[in-house]
Amino acid sequence: MDRRQCVAAMLLAAAAAIAPAAWAQDSYPSRLVKVVVGFPAGSATDVAARAVAEALARRLGQPFIIDNRPGAASNIAAKAVATSAPDGYTLFVGTVANSINAAFPNAGFPDPAKDFVAVTMIGSMPNVLVVNPSLGVASVDQLVRAAKAKPGQITFASSGHGTSPHLSGELFSSMAGIKMLHVPYRGSTPAVTDLLGGQVQVMFSPVSSVLPHVRAGTLKALAATGAKRTALAPDLPTLQELGFKDFESSVWFGFLLPVGTPPHVVAKVQAATHAVLGQPDVQDLFGAQGIEVIKSRQTSSLNTSAAKRSNGATSFRPLASPANNRSTKEIAHGQAASRGVPRVHPGCHRKGSRNGRSDLGRDRRARGAPDRA
Repeated sequence: MDRRQCVAAMLLAAAAAIAPAAWAQDSYPSRLVKVVVGFPAGSATDVAARAVAEALARRLGQPFIIDNRPGAASNIAAKAVATSAPDGYTLFVGTVANSINAAFPNAGFPDPAKDFVAVTMIGSMPNVLVVNPSLGVASVDQLVRAAKAKPGQITFASSGHGTSPHLSGELFSSMAGIKMLHVPYRGSTPAVTDLLGGQVQVMFSPVSSVLPHVRAGTLKALAATGAKRTALAPDLPTLQELGFKDFESSVWFGFLLPVGTPPHVVAKVQAATHAVLGQPDVQDLFGAQGIEVIKSRQTSSLNTSAAKRSNGATSFRPLASPANNRSTKEIAHGQAASRGVPRVHPGCHRKGSRNGRSDLGRDRRARGAPDRA
């Protein structure tokens, strides 16, 4: 073999080695992509994730299928994705709840900053303080007076321990000087169902989950938790306007992939997601749900992206103050003990609680009502 033949053979060998890697990069995705949501179908996170997943499927030519795995404030879903193959075919819809839970000591749940590679933020929305009309209150002031008259007797629902609605309720109670009984659920969908039925009386809920019921008159909205009024209910005051200084909470969400996912896959999912978030149909759907579109380019951690918005766990720092008798450490107690299915923490215990649902929820199932958690 002469020199030219040798060089040609070497070039062919190099091309053969490079071609599969280049083809692999260009071919993603070549099969179904699973998008794991830690809350039930119909929840705010689920609605946003479905809209983006459907648009991604059209754009990238492969199915993006939603896989709902509710429970433990979405940490069951987070663990399933964190331990999956880092190949880009299992996406996790991370939320503020995951960042909050990562701050709990020795909880044993996945940490968004350590166990995932962040792709992009997707959206954010405020919570709304709503009550069942049977409670007989029409304002925040009346709710505070009623709670002071009946300490620990008024129940407030949440979408799970350590979620934004949960800590919103705890922060409100702390600032108002009241005590309400926390009843956690495995997502906002079953929580709102029991709120409508009167099994619980109060809830801080993502605006999209309760606004139709407010408009129908089956729930009463008292205030919004954002820094400014929501466009979906411009007449609804914020808690800051009502004297709760610096009170702000929101529900935000974004895409995460397991640590070790190839950078070109992360980049492709990010670019495609940003593109679909710019589509008029997706923006219209988000707007109708009260969701603000967010296109972050932060790829080191979702925690960092959230911190820049100062709408994550940082909004709940007052809960950890020495003056507050229901601190985040106490709230975390049930999670650290259960390692997957949180229990009501000591200050809000209900006998018979299990599976992240209160005995109130179990009573519903006993009456034949469907469990949509």
